[in-house]
Amino acid sequence: MYDLLKEKGAPNIRIYGGGGGVIIPREIKELHDYGIAWIFSPEDGRKLGLQGMINRMLEECDFPTVTADHAEHIEKLPTGDVNAISKLITLAELHVDSNREAAAAAESLLEKVKSLTKEIPVVGITGTGGAGKSSLTDELIRRFINELPDKKVAILSVDPTKQKTGGALLGDRIRMNAIFNPNVYMRSLATRSSKSELSLAIKDAVSVVKAAGFDLVIVETSGIGQGDAEITEICDVSLYVMTSEFGAPTQLEKIDMIDFADLIVINKFERKGSEDALRQVQKQFQRSHMLFEKDTSEMPVYGTIASQFNDLGTNALFAALIEKVNEKMGTNWVTSFTKHALVEKQNVIIPTDRRYYLREISDTVRRYHQKAEEQANIARKIFQLEGAIAAVKETDANGDVLASLETIKQATEEKLTPESKKILNGWEKTKAAYKADKFVTRIRDKEIITVLKTKSLSGIDIPKVVLPRYKDYGEILRWVYRENVPGSYPFTAGVFPFKREGEDPKRQFAGEGTPERTNRRFHYLSKDDTAKRLSTAFDSVTLYGEDPDYRPDIFGKIGESGVNVCTLDDMKKLYDGFDLCHPSTSVSMTINGPAPIILAMFMNTAIDQQVKKKEEELGRVLTVEEFAQVKAYTLKTVRGTVQADILKEDQGQNTCIFSTEFALRMMGDIQQYFIDKQVRNYYSVSISGYHIAEAGANPISQLAFTLSNGFTYVEYYLSRGMKIDDFAPNLSFFFSNGLDPEYTVIGRVARRIWATVMRDKYGAAERSQKLKYHVQTSGRSLHAQEIDFNDIRTTLQALMALHDNCNSLHTNAYDEAITTPTEESVRRAMAIQMIITKEHGLTKNENPLQGSFIVEELTDLVEEAVLQEFERLNDRGGVLGSMETQYQRGKIQDESMYYEMKKHTGELPIIGVNTYLNPNPPSEEDIDSMELARASYEEKELQITNLRAFQQAHSAETAKALERLKAAAVNNQNIFAELMETVQVASLGQITKALYEVGGQYRRNM
Repeated sequence: MYDLLKEKGAPNIRIYGGGGGVIIPREIKELHDYGIAWIFSPEDGRKLGLQGMINRMLEECDFPTVTADHAEHIEKLPTGDVNAISKLITLAELHVDSNREAAAAAESLLEKVKSLTKEIPVVGITGTGGAGKSSLTDELIRRFINELPDKKVAILSVDPTKQKTGGALLGDRIRMNAIFNPNVYMRSLATRSSKSELSLAIKDAVSVVKAAGFDLVIVETSGIGQGDAEITEICDVSLYVMTSEFGAPTQLEKIDMIDFADLIVINKFERKGSEDALRQVQKQFQRSHMLFEKDTSEMPVYGTIASQFNDLGTNALFAALIEKVNEKMGTNWVTSFTKHALVEKQNVIIPTDRRYYLREISDTVRRYHQKAEEQANIARKIFQLEGAIAAVKETDANGDVLASLETIKQATEEKLTPESKKILNGWEKTKAAYKADKFVTRIRDKEIITVLKTKSLSGIDIPKVVLPRYKDYGEILRWVYRENVPGSYPFTAGVFPFKREGEDPKRQFAGEGTPERTNRRFHYLSKDDTAKRLSTAFDSVTLYGEDPDYRPDIFGKIGESGVNVCTLDDMKKLYDGFDLCHPSTSVSMTINGPAPIILAMFMNTAIDQQVKKKEEELGRVLTVEEFAQVKAYTLKTVRGTVQADILKEDQGQNTCIFSTEFALRMMGDIQQYFIDKQVRNYYSVSISGYHIAEAGANPISQLAFTLSNGFTYVEYYLSRGMKIDDFAPNLSFFFSNGLDPEYTVIGRVARRIWATVMRDKYGAAERSQKLKYHVQTSGRSLHAQEIDFNDIRTTLQALMALHDNCNSLHTNAYDEAITTPTEESVRRAMAIQMIITKEHGLTKNENPLQGSFIVEELTDLVEEAVLQEFERLNDRGGVLGSMETQYQRGKIQDESMYYEMKKHTGELPIIGVNTYLNPNPPSEEDIDSMELARASYEEKELQITNLRAFQQAHSAETAKALERLKAAAVNNQNIFAELMETVQVASLGQITKALYEVGGQYRRNM
């Protein structure tokens, strides 16, 4: 970044950063010496707090950026020099606030600028706050540069200054994707002292860009009120953006811009009432402009959904805008779009009639518990009646009393459901089965015999599963309906009857440098294990769908904190030496934005392995038919998980790259492909709470947001015509485990809610009812101070996860607060799991949490809190509606701030961080001497060299393959099926860019 700023002639821009303890003192010093203004260390955070760090940055950045000599800038201005444009606009802003002498000097310079201006169109875009002006502006710019590629456009975006603080949030740029083009210039300005929707410097700023050789200027104002229309004074064509939420039709009479605007836009047209709003605004425009001789449909009022890629309404608006510019300014610009279009939501994720699914889910769970409680009360009454009958018989009392009691008992028994009768009739048999020495279960037609007791060193038989000693029928029913044994509905205690023998739930997590280096780490981690359970971390270059490159913002990140993978060749190197179809091999990949591309590379790698294996066996090349058979076998056999959870990326982690609707469509295409090809052992998504927790969410929000995301995928896949039992078994979950009390029961609550809803709401079979999840110990609880204490926290978190019967577990290494784990720290992390599962005596029992009063109470409290969060999401339009208003993100940030403040004040004690501090802390020299995992310069270069070799080898096929991929997307074919072919000849970055063209890029929020 520093190099890029120097290259662009802007070394005065100061750069601040902070990586917790990941950037060690030696590296901080190197960065400071290089020119970075400041890197905040963990100690800075402890001493200054968040506000102190903010204050420091603001104080250090409070200096003038414009020098006195502007002759050079004016000279360069007609060439479109960005530095000259920027400096002169800043001068215009300063001119407004300058003293008389300085103002006179600036006035003279700005007059020279005006003498250079040309007559070019100025389009003014204004509207109410929150109407989506920035998104709409971005979409219009994208169409401008695509339709008129030889034209240049400048955007001047104005944001409001807060009168109280004097600060302004210049956030429009973050919403723009189309501005990263050599023909586009954008500048944000603040309103400062203007007390209107425009900056006092806007006229001078317009003059600057007019003199700089642009063909079009767009001025976007801050949000306006009903009586504001100042934009019309500085533009040639004005465009007013609003939504359907303007109140009663009489309110339209008060909106000045309807009188002045050339074009009116009702954005967010997918919202309820938009069609009525369109008609009302058309009528108001007709009245305001006295156009009664024309039909209302001819009024220049357009519905748009700017958040939707390639929106037809926005296309129509662009055509009308070009026509209006041509009419007013005498230009002869041509566009392929037409003014007439049907505006509708494409790629509907949740159908309108299903929008209340989250409230239905909450109601389903509550009804289940209500019914269970009613049945338990009936059973308890039967038990009491049996006791009364026995007592009467013992006293040899009147036969009429006995007959009356028998009649009441019989009538009460009839109120029991068949399910309740079955539970009570089989209870003694169930207890006997678990008291035996061995237990036989059947999983997918396989008979599995489990030894039920483990002998301790003292000679005591420790049972694997213990049942309660209840005699009361009501207590028995209540326990079975709310708890039950592991492997039985509602799966509160676990989805399988017993843990798999010979395969611990641990996963070996790795990712660093090149594929070859990570492959070596995988082999080191799993060398003594029969089961190879590999979990892969990718670097940020891969996570954002980019190819490795010498660009400074990419080169430094290649192979850091994850492995770099950009081609099919890389994927083959990554898992070389592992049989990906072996029943004991399972591969998890932490990838989201470009997940479909990476998954296609992985599946091709697995197929390639099996093809080579078969060819070696036969001693010849496979026929087409034989290849198809091997491919089909591979897809049915390969085991693992790809994360691919795009909803949580928007809410918590931010590695979204494609528009949300397009990303969801590709997720659906993956699942449909899995159904078509009978991929049963690979999870198409890992619905993740881990990153939500790492972003700051508390355990309730983590669980509620994660489950609600899961149910949203269920609703979406059902809306595509998939059957619940065809896809639900391919869904998995991923949670973080911290030390909060709620983490003790996070798996229990998740399993019970999921099973109840899948059975009672969606009618799913037993396999679909089983929520399987991976746990990773909390990365957020790893601290750079006293890093040795991190293992203690991790041990407790791992113990909680294993006692809650997680299906797989990754224990973080103690040094991950500073670096990618070293071999020594990873070995310690693995030992934590092994000591718990091999040495810890109580863990020999597989339902240790059942029967605890506090665990049962926590389970109920957490479940109710989650259901209440579902209802809050429901009231905001479900998961997707809540995302539009950034509800989840805002809640996560609030909870993160609450944690940080508690930590900073010491109210939340963290040993070795804010209390029980080390009297002899390690010196900077000690920290600097730590072993660090960093990708070398040579490794980064190797990845670029290998990428270019791959691209060169397939150069003749790449373009055609990418065109076929884009055609599949445009023609609504299965994109993942085509990706399985594309990845064989195209790199990650090439594919990503091709998909941007047909699916749209993710639009970020502040």
